[in-house]
Amino acid sequence: MKFRWRLQRTLFWLGCLALTTAAHALSPQQAQKMAVGEGDARIAALQEAVLSPDAQTLVFIQALSDGMVKILDGKPVVMRDGQATDAATGASVTIAADALQSAEDAMVNNRMRGELDNALAALKLLSTDAGVRRDAAKALQGQVNDAQLPLIDRAMAQETEGDIRDALGLLRAAALLASEDPAKRQEAAARLGQSAQAATQTLLAERLQIETDPAVKRSLLKSLSEVKARLAWGDRLGAIFSGISLGSILLLVALGLAITYGLMGVINMAHGELMMIGAYATYVVQAVFQKYFPAAFDWYLLASVPVAFMVSALVGAALERSVIRLLYGRPLETLLATWGISLMLMQGVRSLFGAQNVGVENPSWMSGGVQLMGNLSLPYNRIIIVVFALSVLAAVALLVGKTRLGLFVRAVTQNRPIASCMGVNTARIDTYAFALGSGIAGLAGCALSQVGNVGPDLGQSYIVDAFMVVVLGGVGQLAGTVVAALGLGVLNKFLEGLAGAVLAKIAVLLFIIIFIQKRPQGIFAMKGRSAET
Repeated sequence: MKFRWRLQRTLFWLGCLALTTAAHALSPQQAQKMAVGEGDARIAALQEAVLSPDAQTLVFIQALSDGMVKILDGKPVVMRDGQATDAATGASVTIAADALQSAEDAMVNNRMRGELDNALAALKLLSTDAGVRRDAAKALQGQVNDAQLPLIDRAMAQETEGDIRDALGLLRAAALLASEDPAKRQEAAARLGQSAQAATQTLLAERLQIETDPAVKRSLLKSLSEVKARLAWGDRLGAIFSGISLGSILLLVALGLAITYGLMGVINMAHGELMMIGAYATYVVQAVFQKYFPAAFDWYLLASVPVAFMVSALVGAALERSVIRLLYGRPLETLLATWGISLMLMQGVRSLFGAQNVGVENPSWMSGGVQLMGNLSLPYNRIIIVVFALSVLAAVALLVGKTRLGLFVRAVTQNRPIASCMGVNTARIDTYAFALGSGIAGLAGCALSQVGNVGPDLGQSYIVDAFMVVVLGGVGQLAGTVVAALGLGVLNKFLEGLAGAVLAKIAVLLFIIIFIQKRPQGIFAMKGRSAET
């Protein structure tokens, strides 16, 4: 691991060196100015060295940032892995043990550390890796100064990627905003109006407070208004995506209830605990991969999906065969019995895994996200969960609508006596349907493990919302479940931005109560004999 880290860092330095057109060798005097003396003088020496770095300059700046520079007889020496090297040449040097003990660390306070980080980020603009340059341009937003203009101009002159070149143009404008020339400040203000970064909004607002030129002030106000409008759109789109993401999770949780409650009429208060079992099954699969298949760890989640489904389905089938089948047609007793079972399942999980939450890691392919705007990033894990929820929905719709099992489930739901007379084994269908709904709850738990903590109380956070989704959408209606889940998710996120999480939850609950009072059958009413009787 250490070798790979060194190799990556060496390649980075070599890449920067290869793209530097006016490099000068680091002199002992320059190294000493950066490591010893007053803060302002050290920062000035650092900024000067960044304008024309060679490979050793970059190594020395990184060593200062890492705290690996010692001051010996007033001169800087780089100490890394027990090996001393000359700060200017990088050649190995021999230091007596007593002299090394008397050496002092080069002082790096918060201000100096910030300047070092800024210098390293600026130097990454010269990297051969487009991804590194893109990240560096993003990291420098709101952090540049006019001393870095030559380096930014050099990076722009050799940049081939259009988006990175645009980002560099914004960096250059931000640096020019402090220019003594009003015309340059006005040009920079107009250029910054094309940005969609929150840091640019802050930069423009701060400059507006101290600007004295009327023409520049007008440009600053116009650009600030444009940036605010662009950021506001990013916030709206972010709220919509967050609502869809929340709605997709509610959809996964409610899909199982749409079968056990919507189609079978069973009020299963243990549905949240079946979801919790799916999440813990994912945790167990992760632990197995970490111990026995570490090289294939990134694929543990794919193995967790069928495991979570099967474990929850088996628990659900056992629950239906042992308790639920004795209570059909008795909703109050079913509610109380399943509530008691939910408490037993939670206590069982506490006994096996402990009362504390357990951590479930995202695979590497679910880390990161898509940056659409300056303040709008779509995380990969959320995107994948939305796609996963829609895939489960399509599979359930096909199963219920196109398969023999689905036909039997619909027949038993609509008229149990006639279905029994036609030769349908209603008891077996009840078990299959309940196991299917429980298995889908397990899939919901598997998905939830990727966006939050897994603990014994996981199911309690979603069971009420899931029942609201099923009732609002229309009992027994998959289409209504989809519309209600996504609608409530988006509505909840928009209300959170206006009134806060608690008031948003109360407002959503009041909306559902009023809606059910006006339309008890939900958004989509069930059609057929069962709806009329």
